[in-house]
Amino acid sequence: MSDLIRLDNLTVTYERHPAVHHISGTFRTGSLTAIAGPNGAGKSTLLKAIVGELRPAGGSIDRGALTRNDFGYLPQAADINRRFPISVADTIMLGAWKNSGAFGRFSREDAERAREALSVVGLSGFENRHIGSLSAGQFQRVLFARLLLQDARVILLDEPFTAIDQRTTRDLLDLVLRWNKEGRTVIAVLHDFDQVRAHFPETMLIARELVGWGPTQNIMSSTNLIKARAMAERWDEEAEACLPEDGLAEGDLAKREPAE
Repeated sequence: MSDLIRLDNLTVTYERHPAVHHISGTFRTGSLTAIAGPNGAGKSTLLKAIVGELRPAGGSIDRGALTRNDFGYLPQAADINRRFPISVADTIMLGAWKNSGAFGRFSREDAERAREALSVVGLSGFENRHIGSLSAGQFQRVLFARLLLQDARVILLDEPFTAIDQRTTRDLLDLVLRWNKEGRTVIAVLHDFDQVRAHFPETMLIARELVGWGPTQNIMSSTNLIKARAMAERWDEEAEACLPEDGLAEGDLAKREPAE
């Protein structure tokens, strides 16, 4: 597999404090990688930097020829406002935005693909339901259907199986594995180490800094997990922020467009 996304001495800050420090390594085309580590290890911040929502404070992210349209990103459920008055069908159709444009009209083909995606995730007949009326598991299925419609080359998932039932977890995990078999690159932040070991052949283990990155069976050793926990516990939350050359605080949302 060829290199797809390269991190070179990457540092990212959040709220003016370092969140991840000096991480280097490569995600390969078609790889299936878990980002694991203790709570507060900077996993979600790293994912946001990869997709372009946060800018590096130091180092770089080389996305090669990838554009923003090549990425499908699923944030944590807590970051999504479910009180917004929108239906299941309209939520899924947002995945077709790269075909229609921000203010374009969706095609009949897009609508058919949306119905197929809803069927794939097991929610046929839910088109007109308000997203606020759904259970946590049902809503996560809707978000996966939106990713299906988006048809991205690189799929980034931030704790996609948190607070959902086992059946939904199993169904959505099967979809993740299907994406990988199709040759898509999947990167997922996970807190369940058993899931990581069972289903993800590559793991990046971080605790603000890189502990290890490579085959899961090597990286998720008891020695490395103890090391990661110790690193997280001694991290200085009041460390000085790393600032870029232009002096802007880099933990804020990117003030430029992601690399095209």
